[in-house]
Amino acid sequence: MLKFVCLVATTLLLSGCALKQYPTSPPVSQVQATTLDCSGVGAEIANQNRVQAQINKTGEFDGLTVLGVIGDFGIGNGVAKGLAQKHADERMMQLKALAKTKCVSA
Repeated sequence: MLKFVCLVATTLLLSGCALKQYPTSPPVSQVQATTLDCSGVGAEIANQNRVQAQINKTGEFDGLTVLGVIGDFGIGNGVAKGLAQKHADERMMQLKALAKTKCVSA
């Protein structure tokens, strides 16, 4: 019985479930790259700044953080935040590169 309890406890600790839901940042699609003009790119950059702020706000210490630490030492929440931030950074880099080509000063 003790082995079973230890096995279940170990499985739960290593499962790494994320309790927090972070916003997603899909890559810039070919359609967006083609159809967005300079003002559209600027709006997308502003929107992406809001997404990154939301990721930071969601990642702040709260009750779900405590539950995550109890459940899996916070690994799941950390992985989810890391992936959300990575995708947000990649999208922002794509948008800034698009802005360089679309918003050329005459």
